Order: sequence, then structure tokens, then C-alpha cells
Amino acid sequence: MTSQELVAVLKKNPFSTVCAAVAIVSLGVSYYRSSAVPELESQLEERSAEGQRHNLNLKNAVQLPEQVAALEAATAAIEPRLVKASRLATNLQYFYKLEADTGVKLVELRQNATRAPQGKNAPKTLFTGVNFSVSVEGDYAAVVDFLRRLDNGTHFARVLTASVAGLTVETGSNIDGRTNQVRASLTLELLGQP
Repeated sequence: MTSQELVAVLKKNPFSTVCAAVAIVSLGVSYYRSSAVPELESQLEERSAEGQRHNLNLKNAVQLPEQVAALEAATAAIEPRLVKASRLATNLQYFYKLEADTGVKLVELRQNATRAPQGKNAPKTLFTGVNFSVSVEGDYAAVVDFLRRLDNGTHFARVLTASVAGLTVETGSNIDGRTNQVRASLTLELLGQP
């Protein structure tokens, strides 16, 4: 069949020709759109998730001013209770004051080196523990008072290790060599900033 004969057949059946052209165009469009469906579905899922996240943010943002005020108040309460690792004299003065208030005798007091978080991906922290080694001697009640004041004191404290031992009397009227004098050795951290 030559092109002239094909054109003649198409001119004789214009309705069929138009229908065939529309069918061919429709098949091309549906093929093109069917290849785009997975991409459009993924876009729909992403936008739906983003919309849900925005809705959740809007719902949670209702109390945001009150929560910010509570965080600022908590930070204001924590700030005066922090120690600075670089202020050695001030940090040691805290323990000397506890010694004077409780009547114990400081045998050993030393601020240890503060360790930085390990690893290259370690999170940067706002607070750190400032380590101390403390040994005190005194009457059992005074040592317990020292520990209570340390626990409930000005600074946030965490005892890492502790040991308590009774002291013996070398001379005196106590026949069995025991006394109510004790020695407490502590390794502790005070919450602070580097």
C-alpha cells in the first residue's frame, strides 16, 4: 500500500482515523504517566509525613512559652550551683568550709584532672563532672554530718567511690583499742563547667 492509498483510506473514514489518533495519543500519555506513578507516590508520602510533622509541631507549640520559661528558671537555679574546673582555690574553699562547719579534719583534698568526652564523634556537653579526692577524719557523727552536707550542699555532688574505716587508739583508757573516730575516703564529682 502506498502512501497515497493510505491517505485516501483515511479520508474515506475520518471518524475512525480520529478515533485511532486519539487512542494512540491516549496510550502514549498513559504509558508516560504510569512510569511517573512511583515517583509521585513517594512525593505524596514525603509531603504527608511533612504535613504530619508540621501538625505535631503546631500541637506541641501551644505550651512552648511556658516550657521555655520553666527551662530558663531551671537553668537559673542550676547556674549558681556549678563549679568551674579552672577555679581551683574556690573549689577547694568549698571543702574547707564543710570542714569548719562539721568539725572533721581534712586529711587529703585534691582536685583531679577533668576528663573530656572520648572519641571524635563524642557529643559536646554543657556540663561536666569536676573530680575530687577527699579524705576526712573525725567523730562518726561529724563524718556523717560532713557527708550529709556534701550531699545536700551548695553544689551538686556525686560520690563515685567511698570507704570508711574505724581508727584505733594508740594510747588512752579504751582497753580494746576501739574508738568512735573514723576515716572516710571519697572520690567524688561536683557538677560544673570546664
